[in-house]
Amino acid sequence: MLFLLIVSALIACSSKSTTNESNNQNAGSSSNTGESTDKNVNFTIPVLPDDLPAFEATYAEFQEEHPNIQIKFISFPANQYYEKLRTQLSGGVEYDLFGGILDKMVDTGIIEPLNDYIKSNNTDVSGYGELYKEMTINGNIYGLPFRKSPWMLFYNKDIFDAAGVEYPSADMTWDEFRALAAKVTSGSGADKTYGAFLHTWAQTWYMSAVQAGATVIDKDLSPFVDALQLRLDMEADGSIMPWAESKSTGAHYNAIFQSGTVAMSIIGDWHVAQLRKAEDEGKMSFKWDVVPIPHPKGVESNTSLATPVALMINKNSKHKEEAYKVVEFFTGSKGAQVFASKGFVTGYTDDAVKQAFYGDGSRQPEHLNYFYETSEYAEYPMLPGVKTIVVDGIFLQEGELVFIGDKTPQEAVAAMEERVQKEWASIYEEQFSIK
Repeated sequence: MLFLLIVSALIACSSKSTTNESNNQNAGSSSNTGESTDKNVNFTIPVLPDDLPAFEATYAEFQEEHPNIQIKFISFPANQYYEKLRTQLSGGVEYDLFGGILDKMVDTGIIEPLNDYIKSNNTDVSGYGELYKEMTINGNIYGLPFRKSPWMLFYNKDIFDAAGVEYPSADMTWDEFRALAAKVTSGSGADKTYGAFLHTWAQTWYMSAVQAGATVIDKDLSPFVDALQLRLDMEADGSIMPWAESKSTGAHYNAIFQSGTVAMSIIGDWHVAQLRKAEDEGKMSFKWDVVPIPHPKGVESNTSLATPVALMINKNSKHKEEAYKVVEFFTGSKGAQVFASKGFVTGYTDDAVKQAFYGDGSRQPEHLNYFYETSEYAEYPMLPGVKTIVVDGIFLQEGELVFIGDKTPQEAVAAMEERVQKEWASIYEEQFSIK
């Protein structure tokens, strides 16, 4: 009997050892295939510099739910961001996720479609609204938006008060905007206060045409003639800094508005976070607010432009399930509430997100509600090459020739039509469709 008891004990120990060994092998296999496990996963995620503080703040809440996922966020200078990110990814740097504008990255072929992850995780996409459709390319969702960047008119209340001029209206045409800018322009030389500031980006002059329904890849670009002419007219009025001077001096919308030397500036929602940061650091103390950007005649007020900024997954990631948990959290309601509290208009919207955006009402600007009441047009179609070739290439270059006096608006737009078809449509038009 003693012999039988000893043999039984040995068999039980052997069985337990075999089972544990088998379990360990299965756990290792799950990790190697990239499936979700309880093991620690480390991600380094590049994001745009203006988004970095909000991502780091959101991570503090994410980590409470997912302590096994460790994240380090990094960034590059904004004007080098996409070039550096694309170079590093093509060179084999293994970023599992990265943030940015979808059309800047989708042509690399390195982005993982999210359709199956959205379906298997029952992700609620209703809060993304029309943005969800705009980010569908060839039937695939390649990223989910954490913000959408609608444009707004920011204005310095102190300048208007000192001039005895009424604040900008929430329902103002571009012609009325031009007249108002001239009205609050004063001084000269180093003491000049400009009525408005329009950054050197092409979007700041072409937005009136897009508000009226045009796109930068249309075969007929004639609506952009008037858009170019408006900027020329305002330069002639002396109410905005000339394009050439803005370019040569490196004038930046954020620094120049904070300096208190411009009455109005048209820029995106991210400017709220920049101005609040400056207030917190004691760099500015004047009163400011926002109203919708001006609109063409016949177009309803608060028709804005927007560009979704997304989180994307590298198709070569070995931890795609964990990576999707990051995407789902940071772009969904929980992440959006943190981004909204920082002043960003988020891709995902619900009542909790809106409340986080409005806060307790103690911070400027007073009229945050305009950001959530906009009717939005995309700045440009979210297709590969449109931003790089058309917006930052053709439109920027041809617009510059107008602003330095080498071409008329009509000549520049005729060149744009020809170049868009030759330099963009001939490469991409038949390869991609937007649903």
